[in-house]
Amino acid sequence: MLTDNFGRKFYYLRLSITDVCNFRCTYCLPDGYSCDHDRDFLSFDEIKRVANAFAQMGTEKIRITGGEPSLRKDLPEIIAACKQTPGIKKVAITTNGYKLPEHLQSWLDAGIDAINISIDSLDPRMFHSITGHNKLPHILKGIDMALADGRTTIKINTVLMREYNGHDIKTFLDWLKVTPVTLRFIELMQTGDNQEFFDAQHVQGARIKQNLILDGWLPVVNDKAAGPAQEFYHPDYLGKIGLIMPYSKDFCNTCNRLRVSSLGKLHLCLFTEEGLPLKEYLQQDDVEPLKEQIRAMMTDKKATHFLQDKLTGATKNLAMLGG
Repeated sequence: MLTDNFGRKFYYLRLSITDVCNFRCTYCLPDGYSCDHDRDFLSFDEIKRVANAFAQMGTEKIRITGGEPSLRKDLPEIIAACKQTPGIKKVAITTNGYKLPEHLQSWLDAGIDAINISIDSLDPRMFHSITGHNKLPHILKGIDMALADGRTTIKINTVLMREYNGHDIKTFLDWLKVTPVTLRFIELMQTGDNQEFFDAQHVQGARIKQNLILDGWLPVVNDKAAGPAQEFYHPDYLGKIGLIMPYSKDFCNTCNRLRVSSLGKLHLCLFTEEGLPLKEYLQQDDVEPLKEQIRAMMTDKKATHFLQDKLTGATKNLAMLGG
């Protein structure tokens, strides 16, 4: 089992397959995607080797991220390869959903287990203001299609921002009354290029949590490969709520996930100073040297992300690693 110096076990890999994104979200890429490197993204064979190595070290869940992962035409093949890797029990994807209705069937046929979709407002005008795209009705159509199919779970990611959606929690709650999805409110995180925006827009999830508990929401027990959200359910709602609060006390104590970037670097934390290169170990099918290198790198994993100290590491924006 892959562990670190603090006894944490790592069942969960977030695997980025591109850092390109076609949205211009205010908190991530307000000026749009700009490439400052060679686009030497992981090849299909390299992705299979990453999945195989981590599975042999105890990883049970792979989340495919970007940028926007659906910009890769071989995404269905990548989903299928991860799903068919011995030891991998769950394959998920995080997407902006811009072509969800068109892509959904191919993802389902490839074996996707869970789809997370970024929706930061249920108001089409505000959605456009945040993302730069008038895609909300199209995305909601794709969600309805996925729910009707029933083969995959759906989660919605909503980044809390004071002036954009921090006042509109009730709209999301009303939607959850009749929609069987899990909506996760995510605290805005400071990155290398958004300090002014962060200072103006950060909303603490703890206040929302307190209000949920007062309104009768009850905690959900997560499994060992779950993400960092604290989830809640209410008997009067079809949907659930999750809260991801990276600035909360002891947030990192239950860390169970590692990240591999689209450039083939291991990131021990979303906010590490630099990624650790794996590319040279991905050029052969024998993954033993790769596993040995990953285990050696694990000794550098720190106890916390140090966000509370305003240290953001090398993460200039969240599209670099898919969050």
